[in-house]
Amino acid sequence: SGDDAKMLVKNGVKAVAEGANMPAEPDAVAIFHDSSVLFGPGKAANAGGVAVSGLEMTQNSTRISWTHDEVDQKLHHIMHSIHKASVKHGNENGKINYVKGANIAGFIKVADAMIDQGVV
Repeated sequence: SGDDAKMLVKNGVKAVAEGANMPAEPDAVAIFHDSSVLFGPGKAANAGGVAVSGLEMTQNSTRISWTHDEVDQKLHHIMHSIHKASVKHGNENGKINYVKGANIAGFIKVADAMIDQGVV
């Protein structure tokens, strides 16, 4: 809630990452952003679980097996790419709006896939 966000800011919080799908209310997100608190939206912060599921599906469908280290390396690459895209699209005069960046990056990824598949 906005009141919780204000208390966190008052107590000096530097960063907040959502641990579920959009649990922070919009007013709380605005308070974090206005207070220069780094805010990791769930769609970006929680993408690792979805990514690992995708890697598992790839292994199953191709009948290959990766070591723990290989999966970890692939996951690090995916998460680094998500962060890089969020920063690229969320830069606002030297401040990073990760919500905006993740939304734009996600939109572009879906739009590109639709174009590649001939949907649009």
